[in-house]
Amino acid sequence: MKKNHLFQKQVFTYLRFFLLLSLCLAGTAIASSAEQGGGKHWLDTDWYRVMNFLVLMGALFFLLRKPVSQALNGRIEGIKIELEELEAKKKEAEKKLVKYNEQIATLDKEAEKIVAEYKRQGEAACDRIIEASKIAAAKLEEQAKRTIENEFKNAKLKLREEIIEKALTKAEKLVKDRITSGDQNRLVDEYLDKVVA
Repeated sequence: MKKNHLFQKQVFTYLRFFLLLSLCLAGTAIASSAEQGGGKHWLDTDWYRVMNFLVLMGALFFLLRKPVSQALNGRIEGIKIELEELEAKKKEAEKKLVKYNEQIATLDKEAEKIVAEYKRQGEAACDRIIEASKIAAAKLEEQAKRTIENEFKNAKLKLREEIIEKALTKAEKLVKDRITSGDQNRLVDEYLDKVVA
């Protein structure tokens, strides 16, 4: 029904256009015949020309009505299809826009999560490094204590050896100074008795 109404509207528009055009041409023909005839008024032949023109316009209207109407209807349908496609694209673009806005909103949250995760990992790495350095410091301290104890023992042993050596040297000197040749002979005899016995 809507198409019929649209079609009738188009037909009336074309009829008005052709009527207006024919009136303009008739006026032009009248004006030109008045000029050519040297001021003569409207002649019978002019009526035939106008009638001939109107018949030609009517015939053209009836012959071209369907093709012109079909072409216009085709164009209208094409425009409708384009509008529907554009509407579908608009809806799709709006959906994408909503989706992208949601993604942008989630990107902020995602960035905060990533920063928090890196922060947590950094703190964990810092704790591990501190713990490892404490263990290494404790090992170094233990090793230093052992080294100091070993050095102290070695120093004690060297000191004892030096004291014993000095004591032996002093004792030997004392024994040499105090021993007589008779004491030496007696010691040799005692030693030989022990060995022989």
